[in-house]
Amino acid sequence: MSAPEHAPGGAPWATAALALGDDALILSHRLAEWAGNAPVLEEEVALANLALDLLGQARALLSLVGDEDALAFTRGPEAFTHVRLVELPRGDFAHTVVRQLCVATWQELLYERLATGASPLAPIAAAALPETAYHRDHAVTWTLRLGDGTAESHARTRAAAEALWPYTGELFDPVEGLDEVDLGALERRWRARVSDVLTRATVPVPGGARLPGSGRAGEHTPHLAALLDEMQSLHRAHPAASW
Repeated sequence: MSAPEHAPGGAPWATAALALGDDALILSHRLAEWAGNAPVLEEEVALANLALDLLGQARALLSLVGDEDALAFTRGPEAFTHVRLVELPRGDFAHTVVRQLCVATWQELLYERLATGASPLAPIAAAALPETAYHRDHAVTWTLRLGDGTAESHARTRAAAEALWPYTGELFDPVEGLDEVDLGALERRWRARVSDVLTRATVPVPGGARLPGSGRAGEHTPHLAALLDEMQSLHRAHPAASW
């Protein structure tokens, strides 16, 4: 990936900040869709808190690149550089749980490495680590509960893993500004951790190749346009509004 148009001075780390900020922003929106729809009240609160954590991470990362509001509310689908995994529809609760397992495990491993670096990403990664660890613990708990639960919950968890797995390869696509990260080693650690959880949940670890294309290159599913229509609707209706 080349440096994004909004990167100040074309700083290489800004490309990474934009990509990681977009990941957090779009996943935050998907989690927020559970408001009023979660299976139990406690989970509605928990998912809302996860969404707020991710929104805070998105704001910090996007602010490194430019105006966070402009980046969130004025770009079209082709300008977003998040992985397609986070834009897929909310699906059922098992789908959300397995996606959280995949993404939070990756974020925790990535932020651990970035937090020790010298780029402006380091303090943001360090601050996000406790949140990300909780996100992963939450996902692990529910993956085990659903996967090794009833026949219905097991079937839904297995279906979610099989549907989402082909999108996970994008998490390890090279991104300018993440040169300090050994993506191969990161992927091996991620696969070991996620596979261990799925195995303990009695869910077979999916196989097969990744889907072609990459959200990092601005290649997205039709689901993103619909998401942005909703997320950006207020700004589009009142572009000059101030609060």
